Amino acid sequence: MQPANASNPLTEDPSLVVDAFRDYLAARGHGSTPVFSGARTFMARWPEPGDWLDEPLEQRVETKYHTTGFILFLMLTGRIHGDYGYLLNTKLTNILSACVGQALETDLLFFLGRARTLGFSERVGRAMTTGVVARVLLHTGSPLCAVGSGELEEFETACRAREQRTGRSAHPYLVLSANVRRVLFHAELMPEPAPKPDTRATFSQRMETVHGPLAQTLERYLERKTVTCVAHTVSSLATRLAHFGAYATTLDPDLSGPHGLERCRHIEPYLIMLSRAPNTKSGGILSPAEQARRIHAVSNFLREITEWGWPDAPARQLLFRSDIPRLPRPLPRYLPPDSDRMLARALVESSNRLAADALLLQRACGLRIGELLDLEMDCVHQLAGNGAWLKVPLGKMKTERMVPLDEDSLALLDRIIATRSPGQAITHPVSGKPVQFLFTHYGKRLQVSGLRNELDRAAASAGLGHVTTHQLRHTYATALINAGVTLQALMSLLGHVSAEMSLRYASLFDSTVRTEYERALDLAKTRIGTTTGTGRVLLPIRNITDGNWRETPTIKSRLAGGYCLRALAQEACPYANICEHCPSFRTENSNLPVLEAQRKDAALLAQDARGRGWDSEARRHQALVAQLEKLIDEASPA
Repeated sequence: MQPANASNPLTEDPSLVVDAFRDYLAARGHGSTPVFSGARTFMARWPEPGDWLDEPLEQRVETKYHTTGFILFLMLTGRIHGDYGYLLNTKLTNILSACVGQALETDLLFFLGRARTLGFSERVGRAMTTGVVARVLLHTGSPLCAVGSGELEEFETACRAREQRTGRSAHPYLVLSANVRRVLFHAELMPEPAPKPDTRATFSQRMETVHGPLAQTLERYLERKTVTCVAHTVSSLATRLAHFGAYATTLDPDLSGPHGLERCRHIEPYLIMLSRAPNTKSGGILSPAEQARRIHAVSNFLREITEWGWPDAPARQLLFRSDIPRLPRPLPRYLPPDSDRMLARALVESSNRLAADALLLQRACGLRIGELLDLEMDCVHQLAGNGAWLKVPLGKMKTERMVPLDEDSLALLDRIIATRSPGQAITHPVSGKPVQFLFTHYGKRLQVSGLRNELDRAAASAGLGHVTTHQLRHTYATALINAGVTLQALMSLLGHVSAEMSLRYASLFDSTVRTEYERALDLAKTRIGTTTGTGRVLLPIRNITDGNWRETPTIKSRLAGGYCLRALAQEACPYANICEHCPSFRTENSNLPVLEAQRKDAALLAQDARGRGWDSEARRHQALVAQLEKLIDEASPA
């Protein structure tokens, strides 16, 4: 006799059901007297197993002692369909072994394999399989291919109801259910999971602190800005305009709208208040940059509604460039070479390969983090005779660009492709088109938070302080500047639309400044002293031994009883070696060793001066050599 089910409503003989259960256990090498006794007791009480489902949940849960395996057998063989009340109170960790040889086995193993393909660990894959998929299939009695969003939503509703009833959190099941949706999507069994709903407050709610007609105008303006700005930008704009609107309407409750704003009555008091406004996050006052952003928000609002011809626009300009506080211009925060190498080593050694390799690629190509995560699978382009290039998608500046790749970067991209989770194309959040993103993990796009967490871990492992993802871009640009790249090439590689953006890096490491510094450093190394009361600049000769004074980058003169060192700015002394050149100078053969030593040093100094490009100084030393040779000839014995 076939088991009773939806297609075969006939009632089975209870003893045959127990015998079938005995055979089921024997095939697995299981079975015991209490288990068989529990099965007989169950069938004696509910000859039609479906009647058991009509019992209160509390009573059905009480029957679990020695009957759990039998009830699971009834569900596996389609004799009853499980309800979530009972299933969520029963552990199904052994379901994979219990369903061997049953129709459910194929579906569960298929799902588990797909989960592993997407990068989920064995533990998480089994948790999804036994915690969600098995319960849904036992409840519906349908194959996996028939499971859709409705079935998973019913399961999630049951989890929330269980939380309300027992106080046990539904969150673990809800997380697993979300992952199940992604696995089924990439297995082409379910449509792409819907994006998270936008929970941000409406513009009307954002303007609750603004009173009167000004609130309606601000709401209308923000709706218009959604046409040309992304949601995050409009949200930030709403925060700043609400701050201004609340202040202006509190200051002047009778304010009739933007056309009623006055420079002295509303704008200037707002600017003064803004310079002292508290920062609710840090506890201090608003930074000059945030003050500037709020002033720009108000200024643009007033200017644009005037340009658009809105009837409630102000009659004259109310904010000016001089109202914006001067902002600090910090240099780009790059990582010094040693820190750069230590961070790279920590990323190479990381076990979180996809996130670590993403950060290494960002450093190697100077990408913004948004550009990095938007890279697509076909981002590498090979050009005949011109190497490999990375196509960087539309980013902050809404422009695309090509960045050259070296062999190391290509090897890094190969490793990323081998590590990423395969699957169907994912809908682009901006264009709405299906895209095969390069960085996919567990069936979804890699998140910014995941990259930041990995960077924090690597920086801590390398013994560095806090490092931001954008510092990797600064480090890339700094390395290019150090290598002598041109401003035009730097703009192209970084995707800058104005030279001013790239000039920040050019001012950081300017080759002209470096040349001038090195020239000045040569002079600084001479250890020039301070000016004395006589106005003469003295060059201390301490710490200079006989072996190195001839190599100092100074104006040097060899004297009969010593030597003279002068800074380059002092130029040669007009009295240097004046005695040797004087027609009245006389010597004798006892002084020949001194003259020979002086001639030798003068020849070395002439050679040193020519090497430094000091031609006039070389000629001066060469003239002394000639004069000394003449004196030596005269003093030598006949």
